[in-house]
Amino acid sequence: MTIAIVGAGLGGLALARVLHVNGIDAVVYEREASREARGQGGMLDIHSGQQALREAGLIDRFHEIARGEGQDMKLLEPDGTLLLQEDTPDDAPLDRPEVDRADLRDLLLDSLPEHTVRWGHAYESAEDGVVRFTDGRSAAYDLLVGADGANSRVRALLTDARPAHLGHNVVEVGIPDIDRTHPDLAAMVGRGNYWVLGDGKSLAAQRNGDGRVRIGLGFYNTAEDWFETSGIPFDDPAAARARLIELLSGWDPRFIALIEACDDLVVPRPITALPLGLTWEPAPDVTLLGDAAHLMPPVGEGANMALLDGARLGLALAAHPDDIPTAVKEYEREMFERTGAAARMSARIQELLTAPDAARKMLAFFQPD
Repeated sequence: MTIAIVGAGLGGLALARVLHVNGIDAVVYEREASREARGQGGMLDIHSGQQALREAGLIDRFHEIARGEGQDMKLLEPDGTLLLQEDTPDDAPLDRPEVDRADLRDLLLDSLPEHTVRWGHAYESAEDGVVRFTDGRSAAYDLLVGADGANSRVRALLTDARPAHLGHNVVEVGIPDIDRTHPDLAAMVGRGNYWVLGDGKSLAAQRNGDGRVRIGLGFYNTAEDWFETSGIPFDDPAAARARLIELLSGWDPRFIALIEACDDLVVPRPITALPLGLTWEPAPDVTLLGDAAHLMPPVGEGANMALLDGARLGLALAAHPDDIPTAVKEYEREMFERTGAAARMSARIQELLTAPDAARKMLAFFQPD
């Protein structure tokens, strides 16, 4: 069978790797020109996705790049009250280690035969077993897999559902080489995740493996056009930082110091999700995985679900090498149930984050009676 995977994200690469382990070739078509074409984001909390890496024969190499200390967590209120601090012992199991997304993607890329990924192929359309790219090239397929992310174009072959704005907007900033440049702030943030929640806002600081602390400032119950109306001049980083500090008026000075120390990378990120419980009628030659299939609030499940999608689809195809429609139905049935549960949990956490006393509600979530 000829399998065409659109998108070289974690899910598409996991699928290609599991197929390769089971003696099945696939081609991954990626619109970016190379693996270095753009940054790959921050850290990922990989928990259930470790099962996919076991199926891919990569779990030992994953443990070599995973950061157990990334499991540390601090939870605070805007006035500086510390509600929760979890410090991970050095010998703790890697239940939920953090890993740089770029390192995990490189691990998957390096595990594939040369030329599995065809860079510079931007999907345009697909019909009658032929996928076409924007530069005029085309390729035949028996199965087309849309692994092309939140704004998937392959998705339209199966459903007209599109991501909707969640009333949540994030501004991403960061501090490079924090241990050297701001050791006091580095000690405050710690080795893992640092959360401040309340007043309809959030500050999530996260230590990356390259020494950068990536900070996401979340603004809840805000409109889709909030970036245009917020008064944040994204083309002027210094003025943007000043405006962000104004928006955090009344917060503890330590949190303000984090924003003052940030560099000139200021990125707006509207938060969207696909409808909860999205399904579609199975097609014999097309399916979806990852955010293309079940984009959900970014609370730690998306990457894990994408990895599992890739592994489970790969195993289903290996179990039914002469019957792609049966493999697709088997995969989608399991995927809909698994990711539906993850999406419902993610939506519940997203709702908690919007509350005025979000930190207390999250504390109760982490430490139920």
